[in-house]
Amino acid sequence: QVQLVESGGGLVQAGGSLRLSCAASGRTFNSYTMGWFRQAPGKEREFVAAISWSGGSRYTADSVKGRFTISRDNAKNTVYLQMNSLKPGDTAVYYCAAGVAGIHGSYDYWGQGTQVTVSS
Repeated sequence: QVQLVESGGGLVQAGGSLRLSCAASGRTFNSYTMGWFRQAPGKEREFVAAISWSGGSRYTADSVKGRFTISRDNAKNTVYLQMNSLKPGDTAVYYCAAGVAGIHGSYDYWGQGTQVTVSS
């Protein structure tokens, strides 16, 4: 069982930056692939980025490539999403997730989400 708690969301102006954190409980954090997803009002949840258990493989959605970076610190049981050059279209609730099926697979555990609002 893994519990995930996101933090770091907030209100930022377009062009600004935020860093989201996701703290995981449990001693097997370093065996999980970690992902970030987001859901905007009235839209379906979409994939943002994922990172393998070792950090050696990363995959980022085209919509945020070059602006968002996923990373992890297994010693701290934490995964991060650095978001730069934010746009109003990035406004959404951001969720972190954990899974064992690889960066392109399904996810088994989800956090409660953190709101990111980008003003124009």
